[in-house]
Parts: sequence; structure tokens; C-alpha cells
Amino acid sequence: MTVTVDTFADAKDVYRSRDLRQSLYDEGEVVMADVLVNLHGTEHRDRRRVENRLFRRDVFEHYERELFPGIVEQTLAPHVAAGGADLVHLGHELMLNLAALTAGVDRPQGTAAETDRLHAYMLRFIQGATLAHGTGDREATVAAVAQALADWDEEFLTPSIERRRSLLAAEAAGESVEVPADVLTTLLRHGDELGLPRHVVRREVAFFLLAGGHTSATAFVRTVDHLLTWFDRHPDQADRWDDPLFVQRCVHETVRLNPSSPVGRRRALAPVRLRSGVEIATGDTVVIDLHAVNRDQSVFGADAREFDPDRVTPPGVGPFGLSFAAGMHVCIGQDLAAGVVARPDTDPSSHLTGLVTGAVRQLFAAGVARDPVRPPEPDSATARPYWGTYPVLLGVGR
Repeated sequence: MTVTVDTFADAKDVYRSRDLRQSLYDEGEVVMADVLVNLHGTEHRDRRRVENRLFRRDVFEHYERELFPGIVEQTLAPHVAAGGADLVHLGHELMLNLAALTAGVDRPQGTAAETDRLHAYMLRFIQGATLAHGTGDREATVAAVAQALADWDEEFLTPSIERRRSLLAAEAAGESVEVPADVLTTLLRHGDELGLPRHVVRREVAFFLLAGGHTSATAFVRTVDHLLTWFDRHPDQADRWDDPLFVQRCVHETVRLNPSSPVGRRRALAPVRLRSGVEIATGDTVVIDLHAVNRDQSVFGADAREFDPDRVTPPGVGPFGLSFAAGMHVCIGQDLAAGVVARPDTDPSSHLTGLVTGAVRQLFAAGVARDPVRPPEPDSATARPYWGTYPVLLGVGR
């Protein structure tokens, strides 16, 4: 039996129940089997405890203030010079460059061709992870994804592992070396503690690559779309793109209205009764309708379906709704991608706004505008609400 929840309160109860196991990616196990987001109980706790050592504020500050701005500038430069780009491709290229850094995937050549190959691999991984929403031949997709994983491992992952093992050995010998702060290094550094087989390390790093590269890319594209529409409707606010707290609120509002997955899904390991009285039997599938949950008018107001970056949410409610989940499976990269939620007295000069906010601001600084002759088109290859192409001009008004 399938139980669907569509209120904020019920969804929060579902996410916090230890008797409801993640099942959203059951059909995408070619990529998602044994990765952090799919683990439960002590397995999940132990791996998350290790990976939390990477996802700390000091690491985020290093990424956001020192590493990411230069990568964004370098990625944007050729598109600005060309006067335009496909925002969908640009978003994936941009966030892939950032995700590779955090996942621990080296790109020694640093060429556009190398980035394109890594992007093609990531698109295959996305196909595998979202297999339940795909529209093509599933067996053929699984085979293609498995082959892509093997090829990516040989070209990118194996050399990245070898370089980190060498650096970790040098560090252990007391040498002065700079060891990267990334997911792969963290897994290798704590290899004895975790005891992960090689194929699990491969999927874990691939997952962080696609999660950072894909979900952040879709949030980036959708935020730019919402902002362009907002400025069209509020031309007197056109300079607010330079306010980091405003842009961060735009990212949060975008993620609330457009979660990376339109649903969450759990499987009941034992009977569960939600505080609202909803009964869930052992073996039931629970579907969290995130579009409905994040538009719950009792929480977000009568205009909950509208984009409003100046929206004020009730105490204890994240401005992004439950798009990052809650409880034990709350997104480990939430603060890295979307930043720390600001308070009324937040100082923007010291605040972490997240990598998506930073990338959006740099894009607007480059003078982005919709292409007046080529409208955006939805992606017809998936049932999920993604843009397939989104032409933009760059350098406008500069």
C-alpha cells in the first residue's frame, strides 16, 4: 500500500521516523546502492559521522571565500566573451567544476574537452539515479550507466585515489604536504574505520559528484529564471542582485518551490502512526509530495504557491521548506549549497550564503538577460520538471 502525505507537519514526522527507510532511489541502485543517502540505522550513522568531518563551517568558508569565486569566474569567462550561453549547460558546467572539487575528482588536464567528458559521465549517473522517472528503455539505461561508471573510474577516479593515497602516506611520514579537503580524501583517510569496498567508494564519490553537480545546477538555473522574472515585474529592484542576503533568499524560495526531487519516498520497517493520526503499516511505501508540502498555506501563507524572496517563515521552519529533508537524512551538503539561514541581524560580510548564491551573483554581475529570440524549452527526456535548454545573453548593460 502507498500512503501519500501532503502537509508540512506529516512530512516532517515522516522524515524524523527511524522506522521509515529511504526508498526514493531503489530503482537507481546501479549508482545509488550503498551510498550515504540510501543507508539506514547504524550504517548511515557511522558513515555520516565520518563525512561530517568534512562538512564543517571552516571547510565551507575555505570553499566559499577562497576556492569557488575563482572557479566560477574562470568558467564564466569564455561564455561572457561569446556574449551568451545555454544556461542549462552553463549551470551543469559550473556546478560540475565545483562538485568535482568537493567530491575529490581531479582533472589534471584542465581542458574544456576533459570537462565535457566528465559532464557526459555525470549525465549518465543522473540517468541511473533518477531511473524511476526516466522515459526510455530501463535495461539499456542501466547497462549504459554501469559502463559509464567503469569508464569514469578508469579515467578519473583511479588517478584521483592514487594521488590522495600518496599524499596521505607523505603526511603520515611527517612530510609537509597539502592534502585536499574533499569526500574522497575523507573516505580514504578513514578507510580502516569505514571498511568500504572499492566499488562502494566509487559509487559514493559518483553520488557526491552528481548531487553537487546536478541538484545545484538545477537550483542555479531555476533561481536565475525566478530572478529575471522578479526583476521584470519589479524593475525598481533590479540592483538587488548585488545583495547577497536577498539572492540567498531567492535561492531558498526557489528550492522551496522547486525541490530537486518533487517527491520523497520511504518504506515502513515497522508500523508508524503520525501525530495527525495517519497510520502506516509495515511494508507500506510513503510518498512525500514535496510540491504540496512546500506550498502548505498553513505554514507559508495564502500566497504559498508564489515566488516571494521577502517571505517570512514561522519560527522553526526553514525558508526552503523540506526540500533538504529533515531528521537523520537531512542533506549533508545543505549549508554548502544554500548557505546558513540568515537572521535579522546577520552581517552579510561574514555570512555564508552558499555556492549557488555566489554563482548566481557572479552571473548577474556578468550582465545576464534572457535571449529575446530563443525562448527556454522544457526537458522532454524526463518526467521531472527540468529545463532542457535556456538561452541567455551575457554582457548586457556592462
